Amino acid sequence: MLAALRAGGFLAPGAAPDLHPLTGGVSSDVFRLETTDGPVCVKRALEKLRVAADWRAPVERSHYEVEWLRTARAFAGAAVPQVLFEAREAHVFVMGFFDPDNHSVWKQDLAEGRVDADFAGQVGRLVAAIHSGCAGSPEIAARFPTTALFEDLRLAPFLRHCAGVHPDLAAKLTALADRTAAARISLVHGDVSPKNILHGPDGPVLLDAECAWYGDPAFDLAFCSAHLLLKSVWKPPHAEAFLASLTALNGAYLAGVDWEPAPGLDARAAELTAAILLARVDGKSPADYLRTPEDRGFVRETARALISDGPATMAGLASFWTGRLQGR
Repeated sequence: MLAALRAGGFLAPGAAPDLHPLTGGVSSDVFRLETTDGPVCVKRALEKLRVAADWRAPVERSHYEVEWLRTARAFAGAAVPQVLFEAREAHVFVMGFFDPDNHSVWKQDLAEGRVDADFAGQVGRLVAAIHSGCAGSPEIAARFPTTALFEDLRLAPFLRHCAGVHPDLAAKLTALADRTAAARISLVHGDVSPKNILHGPDGPVLLDAECAWYGDPAFDLAFCSAHLLLKSVWKPPHAEAFLASLTALNGAYLAGVDWEPAPGLDARAAELTAAILLARVDGKSPADYLRTPEDRGFVRETARALISDGPATMAGLASFWTGRLQGR
């Protein structure tokens, strides 16, 4: 990795780098590198992800993350890191570093009970702005020939894997995966998760776009919504605040949908959210904080009910989930 930085001129040949590993990711090595101009972040994609299952993905995804960052920054400004250098052949790139003293990780905020519905609304507006700016662009679509990568990183380990675990739902899950794979609507981040969002003084900062793909933007809304629903199981004392955040996220996002009729996207997001919830207990990347059989069982059975015959809107899905949660 350092050789690639030197070969590309980002590091001087004789420089002794001050490099510190950063934690939290399962799909890449991430480091803080001290430079004369201040710290930067260096990232290198891993071929085998750090999960219990044998889950591999092409390291070429690193370049498409760089492309997502450069493309999205035009519509999101400083809410997306600036790319400073890329060594494409080595699958390494450098981007701006955000000081953890004033940029907390949203997942950590939620874990500690700092649940801010207004911030969730800001996340919804940010993601919608990126989708709106990129929708219907053949030029942007051409830069992201990544359906196979999205299949490897999202559709196969989440939806298709669950189809194998739950044969009675296989037809619905497979059809949903196929429909999603065929969509070409806007630029998708693919991992809009609280662990990839910083809470900064100027609002959210969206990181880690390794799953970047030109496809169905409903996936991003569904992925983040599923995380907020799962947090209500993980931290019951804050369940009401998590559900308020979900409402704020969805309301702000759907208000920004100007590239297609919002009800259609809303319906697709509801279907995807239900499937992603099931995948977080029975897919290849289960949520590590759902530790008890009771919590996993609640998520599994509620998600199964939603997939089988659930509401066709995100608001209806949230209401169904809330009723089940209150009845535990």
